[in-house]
Amino acid sequence: MTRPGRYREPAVEKGIGVSITNLGHVYPGGTVALRDVSFEVGAGEFVTLVGPSGCGKSTILRLMTGLSSPTSGQICGPGGSSLKDTSIVFQHATLLPWRKVLSNVELPLELKMGSQMSKLERRAIARNCLQLVGLADSADRLPRQLSGGMQMRVSIARALAVRPPLLLLDEPFGALDDMTRQSLQLELLRIWRDQGCTIVFVTHNVTEAVLLSDRVVVMKSDPGAIAKICDIPIPRPRSDETRDTPEFVALVAEVRAALQQDQYA
Repeated sequence: MTRPGRYREPAVEKGIGVSITNLGHVYPGGTVALRDVSFEVGAGEFVTLVGPSGCGKSTILRLMTGLSSPTSGQICGPGGSSLKDTSIVFQHATLLPWRKVLSNVELPLELKMGSQMSKLERRAIARNCLQLVGLADSADRLPRQLSGGMQMRVSIARALAVRPPLLLLDEPFGALDDMTRQSLQLELLRIWRDQGCTIVFVTHNVTEAVLLSDRVVVMKSDPGAIAKICDIPIPRPRSDETRDTPEFVALVAEVRAALQQDQYA
Protein backbone atom coordinates (compact mmCIF):
# COMPACT_ATOMS: atom_id res chain seq x y z
CA MET A 1 0.00 0.00 0.00
CA THR A 2 1.27 3.46 -0.83
CA ARG A 3 1.98 5.51 2.27
CA PRO A 4 -0.10 8.65 2.87
CA GLY A 5 1.60 11.57 1.17
CA ARG A 6 3.33 9.33 -1.36
CA TYR A 7 0.46 9.13 -3.85
CA ARG A 8 1.36 8.36 -7.45
CA GLU A 9 -1.20 8.51 -10.22
CA PRO A 10 -1.77 4.94 -11.46
CA ALA A 11 -1.35 4.13 -15.12
CA VAL A 12 -4.53 4.44 -17.15
CA GLU A 13 -6.05 1.01 -17.79
CA LYS A 14 -6.29 0.48 -21.53
CA GLY A 15 -9.51 -0.67 -23.10
CA ILE A 16 -10.33 -4.32 -23.51
CA GLY A 17 -12.16 -6.20 -26.23
CA VAL A 18 -15.53 -7.85 -25.63
CA SER A 19 -17.10 -10.77 -27.46
CA ILE A 20 -20.87 -11.32 -27.23
CA THR A 21 -21.99 -14.63 -28.70
CA ASN A 22 -25.55 -15.98 -29.16
CA LEU A 23 -26.72 -13.96 -26.17
CA GLY A 24 -30.24 -14.65 -24.95
CA HIS A 25 -32.18 -13.49 -21.91
CA VAL A 26 -35.63 -14.43 -20.64
CA TYR A 27 -37.22 -12.53 -17.77
CA PRO A 28 -39.14 -14.30 -14.99
CA GLY A 29 -42.61 -14.97 -16.36
CA GLY A 30 -41.33 -15.94 -19.80
CA THR A 31 -40.81 -12.59 -21.56
CA VAL A 32 -37.97 -12.96 -24.08
CA ALA A 33 -35.80 -9.85 -23.84
CA LEU A 34 -32.93 -10.95 -26.12
CA ARG A 35 -32.49 -13.71 -28.66
CA ASP A 36 -29.28 -14.77 -30.42
CA VAL A 37 -27.41 -11.45 -30.10
CA SER A 38 -23.80 -11.57 -31.32
CA PHE A 39 -21.30 -8.77 -31.90
CA GLU A 40 -17.71 -7.83 -31.12
CA VAL A 41 -16.31 -4.73 -29.43
CA GLY A 42 -12.64 -4.10 -30.15
CA ALA A 43 -10.21 -2.91 -27.49
CA GLY A 44 -10.50 0.86 -27.21
CA GLU A 45 -13.54 1.05 -29.50
CA PHE A 46 -16.60 3.23 -29.01
CA VAL A 47 -19.68 1.15 -29.88
CA THR A 48 -23.26 2.37 -29.51
CA LEU A 49 -26.48 0.38 -29.22
CA VAL A 50 -29.51 2.13 -30.69
CA GLY A 51 -33.06 0.90 -31.07
CA PRO A 52 -36.68 1.25 -29.93
CA SER A 53 -37.72 1.07 -26.29
CA GLY A 54 -37.88 -2.49 -25.05
CA CYS A 55 -35.39 -3.94 -27.54
CA GLY A 56 -32.94 -5.01 -24.82
CA LYS A 57 -30.24 -2.33 -25.06
CA SER A 58 -30.07 -1.73 -21.32
CA THR A 59 -30.42 -5.45 -20.65
CA ILE A 60 -27.20 -6.04 -22.59
CA LEU A 61 -25.37 -3.52 -20.41
CA ARG A 62 -26.68 -5.15 -17.24
CA LEU A 63 -25.49 -8.53 -18.48
CA MET A 64 -22.08 -7.04 -19.27
CA THR A 65 -21.73 -5.72 -15.72
CA GLY A 66 -22.74 -9.03 -14.18
CA LEU A 67 -25.77 -7.44 -12.48
CA SER A 68 -27.81 -10.10 -14.32
CA SER A 69 -26.88 -13.46 -15.86
CA PRO A 70 -27.75 -14.43 -19.43
CA THR A 71 -30.20 -17.26 -20.06
CA SER A 72 -28.06 -18.43 -22.98
CA GLY A 73 -24.91 -17.47 -24.83
CA GLN A 74 -21.90 -15.75 -23.34
CA ILE A 75 -20.09 -12.46 -22.83
CA CYS A 76 -16.31 -12.74 -22.75
CA GLY A 77 -13.32 -10.50 -22.31
CA PRO A 78 -9.82 -11.07 -23.74
CA GLY A 79 -8.96 -14.72 -24.26
CA GLY A 80 -12.42 -15.88 -23.25
CA SER A 81 -12.09 -14.46 -19.73
CA SER A 82 -15.04 -13.15 -17.76
CA LEU A 83 -15.57 -9.39 -17.71
CA LYS A 84 -14.46 -7.55 -14.61
CA ASP A 85 -13.64 -4.03 -13.53
CA THR A 86 -16.41 -2.44 -15.56
CA SER A 87 -18.06 0.86 -14.64
CA ILE A 88 -21.55 1.95 -15.62
CA VAL A 89 -23.19 5.38 -15.87
CA PHE A 90 -26.99 5.51 -15.86
CA GLN A 91 -29.41 8.05 -17.34
CA HIS A 92 -29.80 9.73 -13.95
CA ALA A 93 -26.69 10.72 -12.04
CA THR A 94 -27.70 8.77 -8.86
CA LEU A 95 -25.38 10.83 -6.67
CA LEU A 96 -25.68 10.58 -2.89
CA PRO A 97 -27.32 13.89 -1.95
CA TRP A 98 -25.68 14.15 1.50
CA ARG A 99 -22.14 13.69 0.18
CA LYS A 100 -20.18 16.49 -1.44
CA VAL A 101 -19.05 16.13 -5.05
CA LEU A 102 -15.53 15.01 -4.16
CA SER A 103 -16.85 12.45 -1.69
CA ASN A 104 -19.28 11.09 -4.31
CA VAL A 105 -16.41 10.51 -6.74
CA GLU A 106 -14.40 8.77 -4.00
CA LEU A 107 -17.21 6.31 -3.26
CA PRO A 108 -16.29 3.49 -5.70
CA LEU A 109 -12.70 3.61 -4.46
CA GLU A 110 -13.92 3.24 -0.87
CA LEU A 111 -16.05 0.27 -1.83
CA LYS A 112 -13.43 -1.42 -3.99
CA MET A 113 -10.21 -0.71 -2.14
CA GLY A 114 -11.30 -0.27 1.48
CA SER A 115 -8.32 0.03 3.81
CA GLN A 116 -5.90 -0.84 1.00
CA MET A 117 -6.01 2.78 -0.12
CA SER A 118 -5.52 5.79 2.11
CA LYS A 119 -7.94 8.70 2.22
CA LEU A 120 -5.22 10.90 0.76
CA GLU A 121 -4.86 8.59 -2.23
CA ARG A 122 -8.61 8.46 -2.80
CA ARG A 123 -8.84 12.23 -2.67
CA ALA A 124 -6.02 12.65 -5.17
CA ILE A 125 -7.64 10.27 -7.67
CA ALA A 126 -11.07 11.86 -7.20
CA ARG A 127 -9.68 15.36 -7.74
CA ASN A 128 -7.93 14.18 -10.89
CA CYS A 129 -11.21 12.77 -12.23
CA LEU A 130 -13.06 15.99 -11.46
CA GLN A 131 -10.33 17.88 -13.29
CA LEU A 132 -10.83 15.55 -16.24
CA VAL A 133 -14.54 16.42 -16.51
CA GLY A 134 -13.99 20.14 -15.89
CA LEU A 135 -15.39 20.31 -12.36
CA ALA A 136 -12.29 20.81 -10.23
CA ASP A 137 -13.83 23.96 -8.71
CA SER A 138 -17.00 22.12 -7.63
CA ALA A 139 -15.43 19.52 -5.33
CA ASP A 140 -16.95 20.98 -2.15
CA ARG A 141 -20.47 21.51 -3.49
CA LEU A 142 -23.46 19.26 -2.87
CA PRO A 143 -25.28 17.60 -5.80
CA ARG A 144 -28.33 19.85 -5.36
CA GLN A 145 -26.11 22.86 -6.05
CA LEU A 146 -25.24 21.55 -9.53
CA SER A 147 -27.10 21.67 -12.82
CA GLY A 148 -28.23 18.44 -14.47
CA GLY A 149 -25.29 18.52 -16.87
CA MET A 150 -22.82 19.06 -14.04
CA GLN A 151 -24.33 16.18 -12.06
CA MET A 152 -23.83 13.92 -15.07
CA ARG A 153 -20.20 15.02 -15.28
CA VAL A 154 -19.77 14.02 -11.63
CA SER A 155 -21.34 10.65 -12.39
CA ILE A 156 -18.87 10.10 -15.24
CA ALA A 157 -15.97 11.17 -13.00
CA ARG A 158 -17.13 8.67 -10.37
CA ALA A 159 -17.21 5.88 -12.96
CA LEU A 160 -13.68 6.78 -14.12
CA ALA A 161 -12.25 6.78 -10.59
CA VAL A 162 -11.53 3.04 -10.67
CA ARG A 163 -9.80 3.32 -14.06
CA PRO A 164 -12.18 0.92 -15.82
CA PRO A 165 -10.95 -0.75 -19.01
CA LEU A 166 -14.64 -0.99 -20.02
CA LEU A 167 -17.04 1.93 -19.49
CA LEU A 168 -20.78 1.37 -20.04
CA LEU A 169 -23.15 4.32 -20.44
CA ASP A 170 -26.92 3.83 -20.43
CA GLU A 171 -28.54 6.90 -22.03
CA PRO A 172 -26.52 9.27 -19.83
CA PHE A 173 -27.63 12.40 -21.71
CA GLY A 174 -31.28 11.46 -22.24
CA ALA A 175 -32.68 13.83 -19.60
CA LEU A 176 -30.62 16.87 -20.64
CA ASP A 177 -31.51 19.81 -22.88
CA ASP A 178 -30.13 19.75 -26.43
CA MET A 179 -27.42 22.37 -25.86
CA THR A 180 -26.05 20.63 -22.76
CA ARG A 181 -26.34 17.27 -24.45
CA GLN A 182 -24.31 18.32 -27.48
CA SER A 183 -21.63 19.85 -25.25
CA LEU A 184 -21.32 16.67 -23.18
CA GLN A 185 -21.12 14.51 -26.29
CA LEU A 186 -17.92 16.29 -27.27
CA GLU A 187 -16.64 16.17 -23.69
CA LEU A 188 -17.20 12.42 -23.61
CA LEU A 189 -15.23 12.00 -26.84
CA ARG A 190 -12.34 13.98 -25.32
CA ILE A 191 -12.41 11.90 -22.12
CA TRP A 192 -12.53 8.65 -24.11
CA ARG A 193 -9.55 9.76 -26.21
CA ASP A 194 -7.56 10.74 -23.10
CA GLN A 195 -8.39 7.61 -21.09
CA GLY A 196 -8.14 4.97 -23.81
CA CYS A 197 -10.90 2.78 -22.37
CA THR A 198 -13.47 0.80 -24.34
CA ILE A 199 -16.97 2.34 -24.32
CA VAL A 200 -20.34 0.73 -24.96
CA PHE A 201 -23.03 3.41 -25.10
CA VAL A 202 -26.83 3.17 -25.23
CA THR A 203 -29.05 5.85 -26.77
CA HIS A 204 -32.30 6.45 -28.64
CA ASN A 205 -30.72 9.39 -30.46
CA VAL A 206 -29.43 8.45 -33.92
CA THR A 207 -27.37 11.60 -34.50
CA GLU A 208 -25.71 11.12 -31.12
CA ALA A 209 -24.91 7.50 -31.96
CA VAL A 210 -23.28 8.43 -35.28
CA LEU A 211 -21.27 11.33 -33.82
CA LEU A 212 -19.78 9.27 -31.01
CA SER A 213 -19.23 5.83 -32.45
CA ASP A 214 -16.85 3.66 -34.39
CA ARG A 215 -19.80 1.33 -35.02
CA VAL A 216 -23.53 1.49 -34.33
CA VAL A 217 -25.40 -1.70 -33.45
CA VAL A 218 -29.01 -1.19 -34.60
CA MET A 219 -31.43 -3.34 -32.61
CA LYS A 220 -35.00 -4.47 -33.18
CA SER A 221 -37.58 -5.59 -30.65
CA ASP A 222 -39.98 -8.48 -29.90
CA PRO A 223 -37.62 -10.07 -29.05
CA GLY A 224 -34.48 -7.94 -28.88
CA ALA A 225 -32.08 -8.82 -31.70
CA ILE A 226 -29.62 -7.14 -34.06
CA ALA A 227 -31.08 -5.61 -37.21
CA LYS A 228 -27.84 -4.22 -38.63
CA ILE A 229 -24.34 -3.14 -37.62
CA CYS A 230 -23.25 0.14 -39.25
CA ASP A 231 -19.60 1.17 -39.51
CA ILE A 232 -18.98 4.88 -38.89
CA PRO A 233 -15.77 5.73 -40.81
CA ILE A 234 -15.85 9.46 -40.07
CA PRO A 235 -12.35 10.77 -39.24
CA ARG A 236 -11.53 11.71 -35.66
CA PRO A 237 -11.38 13.98 -33.79
CA ARG A 238 -14.99 14.99 -34.35
CA SER A 239 -16.59 18.34 -33.61
CA ASP A 240 -19.81 20.31 -33.96
CA GLU A 241 -18.91 20.87 -37.60
CA THR A 242 -18.91 17.10 -38.17
CA ARG A 243 -22.70 17.10 -37.89
CA ASP A 244 -23.00 19.23 -41.04
CA THR A 245 -20.86 17.10 -43.35
CA PRO A 246 -22.51 15.09 -46.17
CA GLU A 247 -20.88 11.89 -44.88
CA PHE A 248 -22.40 12.38 -41.43
CA VAL A 249 -25.86 13.11 -42.84
CA ALA A 250 -25.67 9.99 -45.05
CA LEU A 251 -24.70 7.76 -42.10
CA VAL A 252 -27.53 9.13 -39.95
CA ALA A 253 -29.91 8.29 -42.81
CA GLU A 254 -28.47 4.76 -43.03
CA VAL A 255 -29.01 4.09 -39.32
CA ARG A 256 -32.52 5.57 -39.41
CA ALA A 257 -33.39 3.42 -42.42
CA ALA A 258 -32.31 0.30 -40.52
CA LEU A 259 -34.53 1.30 -37.61
CA GLN A 260 -37.52 2.04 -39.85
CA GLN A 261 -37.10 -1.19 -41.78
CA ASP A 262 -37.60 -3.11 -38.56
CA GLN A 263 -40.50 -0.88 -37.50
CA TYR A 264 -42.49 -1.47 -40.66
CA ALA A 265 -41.43 -5.08 -41.33
